[in-house]
Amino acid sequence: MDIAALSMAMSQASVQQAASLQVMGMAKNQTEMNGQQMVQMLNSAAPAPHPTSGSVIDIKV
Repeated sequence: MDIAALSMAMSQASVQQAASLQVMGMAKNQTEMNGQQMVQMLNSAAPAPHPTSGSVIDIKV
């Protein structure tokens, strides 16, 4: 393999790696934004009722 072909192959590999890293960075940013939105949604939700509230009635006959 001559030096020109080797240089082109290395350059293409470098471009592919840079593009792959860019896509992974975009996916990471999107995932972080989705996580932040999920936390905001959970924080704004109404609190769950007490698990035993209303399920037991004390009566004497």
